[in-house]
Amino acid sequence: MDVKGDDLLLAALSSVAPGTMLREGLEHVISARTGALIVIGDEDGVEQICNDGFIVGVPYTPQRLFELAKMDGAIILDEGANHILKANVHLVPDSTIPTAETGMRHRTAERVSCQTSALVISISQRRDVVSLYRGGSKLILEDIEVVLAKANQALQTLQRYRSSLDDVAARLTMLEFEGVATLSDVANVIRRSEMLVRVAHDVSRLIIELGSDGRLVRMQAEELVAGVDDDYAMLLRDYVKEGSARKGVAVRHRLAALSPEQLLDTPLIARTLGYPAEPDATELHVEPAGFRMLRHIPMLPGTVINRLVERFGTLMALLSASESQLDDVDGVGERRARAVREGLRRMQEHATI
Repeated sequence: MDVKGDDLLLAALSSVAPGTMLREGLEHVISARTGALIVIGDEDGVEQICNDGFIVGVPYTPQRLFELAKMDGAIILDEGANHILKANVHLVPDSTIPTAETGMRHRTAERVSCQTSALVISISQRRDVVSLYRGGSKLILEDIEVVLAKANQALQTLQRYRSSLDDVAARLTMLEFEGVATLSDVANVIRRSEMLVRVAHDVSRLIIELGSDGRLVRMQAEELVAGVDDDYAMLLRDYVKEGSARKGVAVRHRLAALSPEQLLDTPLIARTLGYPAEPDATELHVEPAGFRMLRHIPMLPGTVINRLVERFGTLMALLSASESQLDDVDGVGERRARAVREGLRRMQEHATI
C-alpha cells in the first residue's frame, strides 16, 4: 500500500470507527448477515457507472441503511454519509480494470474504488467480513477486540522505546555538558527517536480504528510521546551540518525514509546529517548548537532561542556567557537572561549527578 492509499484508508477508518453512525449501520448489516455494497462520495463519478436502482434522498440513519441492505443492489451515500441518495443500484465499473478479488461484490467494489474517488464498503454475506476500498487500496475492518489487543501490545512497545530513548538522551545530555559527545552518541538518540515516532504512528492508526473505544489508549499514547517530537526536531537542528530549520526538516524526512536495517547504520545517519563518509566519522567529537537545551527553559520563545544560538553558536559558549552578554541579545532582557543562566546550570547539575 502506498503512502497516498494509506492516508485515504486512514480517513476511511475514521468514518467507520466505533461511535459513528455509519459504524452502527454496518453492525446492523453484519448482525443480519445480509451483506451489502455501500458507496460513499464522488457523486458525479459514481453516477456515471450506475444502472437502475431508485432514488431515496433521505437523511442517513443506521436503521435505514440496514433495511435497504436487504436488497441486492448497492447503496449510494453522499460525501460525509449524511444522506442516502440511491438504493438497489447496479454498478457497472470498467471490466478491464485488473482486480485480485474473486467474489463479484468485492471485484465490483475494488473497480469502483479505482474508477472513482469514492469510499466503497463491501460486507460479505457469509463471512461477516467488512472490506474498505479507496483509490484501489483495500483494508479489512478487524474486530474491535482484536484491534484493542494490538493497541495494548503496541503501547507496551511504545513504553519500552520511550524508556530506552530517555536513557540514551540523558547520556547524550551528560556528554554534551562535558563537551565529549560524539556522532555515534548523537546517532543513537536519533535512532531511538525515529523508532519511537514510527511506533507512535502505528498506535495512532489503531486509535483511529478504535474510535470512541480508543480514548484510554489515546491518553496513554499521548503521555508516552509527550515532548518527543519537539526534542527530536531540536536535536537535528543541533547537529545537522550547517543546519537551519528548513534543512532540519529535510534531514528528518530522509531519516524517516530509512528502513529499520538502515537505521542501525551509524555512518549512514552521520552522512544524512551532512558529515563526511569516513570510517571513523562516527567517533568525531561534535558540539550541539544548544537548541535542545534551550527548548526546556520555560517561557523562552522560538525566536529568542534562534537569536541566542545565532549569537553564541554552541552550547558551551552559552554556558560560558554572562547574564549581561545574554541580556545583549535582542529580545532576551534581564529576566530571560537570568532564566537562561539558571536553567542551563540546573540542567548541567542534574545531568552530571
